[in-house]
Amino acid sequence: MILIAMGVSGAGKSRIGEMLAERLSCSYTDGDAFHSAANKEKMHQGIPLSDDDRWPWLQTIRAAIEDKQRAGETAVFTCSSLKRSYRDVLRGNDADVRFVYLKGSFDVLHERLKSRTGHFFDPSLLQSQLDTLEEPGPDEAIEVSIELTP
Repeated sequence: MILIAMGVSGAGKSRIGEMLAERLSCSYTDGDAFHSAANKEKMHQGIPLSDDDRWPWLQTIRAAIEDKQRAGETAVFTCSSLKRSYRDVLRGNDADVRFVYLKGSFDVLHERLKSRTGHFFDPSLLQSQLDTLEEPGPDEAIEVSIELTP
């Protein structure tokens, strides 16, 4: 089984992903590690990524998912997975890929981003991510509120 913690920046994907992996005694892979230097620089400058920027990134994550599946491993990944089409790429034809949607209000997300240090994501991009987000329905993901402390 592959779990993907998804949501906009500041939702806590890394923290929750690490916690899930520890609880499941499996590997954890942060999707941010697969971003190109050009993508990271764009986000650092406050420039939203386009679909053209995201497709190679998503395909690289999908390849890593397939590697874990071929090895018969359970694994946790993180990826914003903002659109259904992005989730479709990550899911492929696999019923064993499941999403956990970390949902939060603009205010909570913005406060988290303002207090975060050492990350390439510019907090000014939050609204752009929320505008791009196609919230998954219950057929696609388990929804978890980030309003509570894990």
